[in-house]
Amino acid sequence: MKKYINNIDYSFLKRSCIAFVVTLCVSVNGVFAQDSTATDAPVVKKSKVVKNTFGSSMLIDNQTVMVPMKGTLEFDIQHRFGVVNNGKKDLWGFFAPSNIRLGLSYSPISKLFVGIGITKERMQADFSAKYALKQQTTNNKVPVSVTYFGNVVVDARDKSNFRATAHRLSYFNQLILARKITEKFSAQVAPSFSWFNNVEAYVDKNGVIQKKMENGHLAISVLGRYKISEKSAITVGYDQPLTQHLTNNPEPNISFGFETTTSSHAFQVFAGNYYGIVPQSNNVFNQNDYREGQFVIGFNMTRLWNF
Repeated sequence: MKKYINNIDYSFLKRSCIAFVVTLCVSVNGVFAQDSTATDAPVVKKSKVVKNTFGSSMLIDNQTVMVPMKGTLEFDIQHRFGVVNNGKKDLWGFFAPSNIRLGLSYSPISKLFVGIGITKERMQADFSAKYALKQQTTNNKVPVSVTYFGNVVVDARDKSNFRATAHRLSYFNQLILARKITEKFSAQVAPSFSWFNNVEAYVDKNGVIQKKMENGHLAISVLGRYKISEKSAITVGYDQPLTQHLTNNPEPNISFGFETTTSSHAFQVFAGNYYGIVPQSNNVFNQNDYREGQFVIGFNMTRLWNF
């Protein structure tokens, strides 16, 4: 009886051990297979484009990297009052001569924005294009957004101001780089090149025409935007001229203001030391010195429609 029990026990143990070993091997093999799969093919998060780096396609007097979605029509009103340092004499610039621009832009295809506008100063008509070259991604594979902006401006003043039709033209080219650093703070830097076919000149003692300024002008702009609520932000801007001219070197442009936005509107009010609105005019002709309090009050209004 004892022998029979021992035989039964050994047979049962043998079968149990074999089953356990087989089960363990299968389980371990499955674990290693899963680990190998995880190692060989790690889960990669899908890259997404960072949204709303800025609240509008323009900030104060500079373009931003933002390009509205395909089928968007944008209408802009940009207004600048006179300098405030005349005080009560002209109600801090509100009764002084002002400058205004009306613009209309459209996005016919993804990443492209084309526009036209008219500006009171120098009776300028502008034709512009803007294209998003790179867009910042959430996984930082693309760390910054990159956009190109360029325009052609026609000075429509009386022909007595020009010796040739080509002298009416000026051009502006800018490469814009921006990053949404946090959910609240975005920054942008943008080198630019302005070109005027015609610049001021004088006749020297030998009867030779000499230029007072260079036709080409290099500058760099820096913008910052800090959100103080879901729809509101504090804004700052600075444009540093890089080209040295023979006379009338332009002053740096500095500005600061407040912005509020919705899905279809943007409103910006600010103080800046420049009167112009067209970018090449601001970069080349600004003579207002912010250190002497020569600021103007301005505002931008933008309305979007999607088709």
